[in-house]
Amino acid sequence: MFQRILVANRGEIALRIFRACRELGVETVAVYSEADRGAAYLQLADEAYCIGSAKPSESYLRIDRIISAAEIGNVQAIHPGYGFLAENAHFADVCRSCNIEFIGPTTESMRLLGDKNSARQIAKKVGVPVVPGSEGLIRDEAEAVRIAHQIGFPVLIKASAGGGGRGMRLALNDLALKSAFQQAQAEAEAAFGSGEVYIEKYIEHPRHVEVQILADQHGNVVHLWERDCTIQRRHQKLIEESPSPVLRPQVRQAICEAAVRLAKAAGYTNAGTVEFLVDKNQNFYFIEVNARIQVEHPVTEMITGMDLIKAQIRIAAGEPLPFQQEQIQARGAAIECRINAEDPKRNFRPSPGKIEHLIVPGGFGVRFDSHVHAGYTVPPHYDSMIGKLIVHQPTRQEAIACMRRALQELRIEGIPTTIPLHQEILAHTAFMSGDVDTTFVERTWPAEA
Repeated sequence: MFQRILVANRGEIALRIFRACRELGVETVAVYSEADRGAAYLQLADEAYCIGSAKPSESYLRIDRIISAAEIGNVQAIHPGYGFLAENAHFADVCRSCNIEFIGPTTESMRLLGDKNSARQIAKKVGVPVVPGSEGLIRDEAEAVRIAHQIGFPVLIKASAGGGGRGMRLALNDLALKSAFQQAQAEAEAAFGSGEVYIEKYIEHPRHVEVQILADQHGNVVHLWERDCTIQRRHQKLIEESPSPVLRPQVRQAICEAAVRLAKAAGYTNAGTVEFLVDKNQNFYFIEVNARIQVEHPVTEMITGMDLIKAQIRIAAGEPLPFQQEQIQARGAAIECRINAEDPKRNFRPSPGKIEHLIVPGGFGVRFDSHVHAGYTVPPHYDSMIGKLIVHQPTRQEAIACMRRALQELRIEGIPTTIPLHQEILAHTAFMSGDVDTTFVERTWPAEA
């Protein structure tokens, strides 16, 4: 086991990793920007180093400064969390070239799966269904139009690198496709440094279902069941739950086994998530792999009783998985609401500022993962998520009731948050019945979306 780990991240996920390390008896080194100087969560680390100004490109994305902090802190490994450099294969290469273990997959599998086009090819080879689309990258508008006519409109133009909905455009006809092609290329180039795009058939009224996997360095790969992330807005997840409220048992088994096959084919190690779209007939299609820990990992932890952060650290230290697939049971139902410092009544405008008052809910099966506190000032420089409210109950109906009660108890005063929207979603008959798709929020709350 490592003696000391640097956490190359901030906020909620940094705190989550500090806590896991403390329980493992591992010391931690924190890095922080000027905007996070004095943040209370940094006190849980054994050491902390400032690595630059508030701007991410001058702090949390500066590989050289993070490595310098790691060398000064005398660490054996770096945990990247999620976001920032978590899926940056070059960063992983630099870590390992400096004899510092990167707590994540190999750079080879990161590059294979980080590029959506190569990931699709691997999926096809091992019999994992993919959305119909181009066999490779699209060179020009004429080729895009030709392929769109082959697979049929509507279609999506998607960036080969990156994710989170950036570099993605929907086209319903030839004219829209030409414009979408140019826009997707430009956005992808700006966001990821690569304007490469490909084309896929647009699956109408889909659900978004992802499978959590763990893979050690000894060839063992297991799944930890699925999470349903259908409640989202503009490709950004709002609510996640497990198990999916609609998957038939045989489909659940098939989608989980497909995720394991794909991970094995890519030589994947550590924690990862294989994401799928599921149509109204419960046909599923692979879309991408997130080669890191996910924001919504607590949902899986609650239904399986497994600490995924500790599992990541143990795998990176070379330990084999201590369990086999048949030992991983999913118990009960879990739901997570992402609490963002955004104003749903003003087109989800970010709302940085000082939290004047905070009341955290409690009770059986309630968990609140957050680094904020009364008096904390949410900075304007980073992602707007300030916490994750998670509940776990024996049934989905009980989990919904518990979450509604917990949302009523959660009080964050001083800034607008997404709590009111979550309350409306949880009370909606379509959500309670499970009859939703990925456009549910935009369709149901058009003024706010």
